[in-house]
Amino acid sequence: MRPELKGFAPGLAPTLAVLVFAALCVRLGVWQWQRGARAQEEWTRFARGADQVHELGQREVTSVPLFQRVAVSGELDGARQFLLDNRSFRGRPGYEVLTPLKRVGGAAPLLVDRGWVPFTGTRAQLPDVALAAPACVTLTGRLAELPSPGLASGRAAPAAGGTWPTLTSFPTLEQLAQAFGAPLAPRILLLDPQVSFGYAREWQPPGMAPLRHFAYAIQWWCFAALALVIWAVLGVRRARRGGTR
Repeated sequence: MRPELKGFAPGLAPTLAVLVFAALCVRLGVWQWQRGARAQEEWTRFARGADQVHELGQREVTSVPLFQRVAVSGELDGARQFLLDNRSFRGRPGYEVLTPLKRVGGAAPLLVDRGWVPFTGTRAQLPDVALAAPACVTLTGRLAELPSPGLASGRAAPAAGGTWPTLTSFPTLEQLAQAFGAPLAPRILLLDPQVSFGYAREWQPPGMAPLRHFAYAIQWWCFAALALVIWAVLGVRRARRGGTR
């Protein structure tokens, strides 16, 4: 006999499973969209910060917007430098060099990221980052936060009482200050590419591009819609099988 459609009968267990999966996909999509919105704000702030250079003077670094370019004067402390491990440049492994700048007027020293140096092939032999600079220099760069891995894994505090330069991986500011032996400014300075005393520098906004987050959000929502479509199709087929005599 010809099959007759009695109705829509998707079944309780598949319905619950699909609804849970779809809700999870929707939530993940919202989360990615929110991350994209935050990333867009940071990327916009990064672009806006390049418009002009502000004199930092004796102001606190937190009084200036993040990623704003500033000019700051002081003495570079080449005797106590940090090497940030697990930092890459154009796909090559290496370190970023953090050099304290003792600011004029006695404000808390500001760590200057002088850029990237290549991995020597062994951590037993660190790169030579010796510094010869005048007693007082004026540097320009962007105020930023320390790099973060996003998770606790990969962190390694600088060794207490070790030799300089000292190796560290995604440290906290408190760990650096403890190794340095004095409080440090709560932000770092990304040295402008055209300024002397630095290494390879191509500063980019932190994290993934906003469009990638938005694309992931749409992808999750498509998964949710696809799950509902499959659920509906299977429900109709189940109803048709039930109507077959």
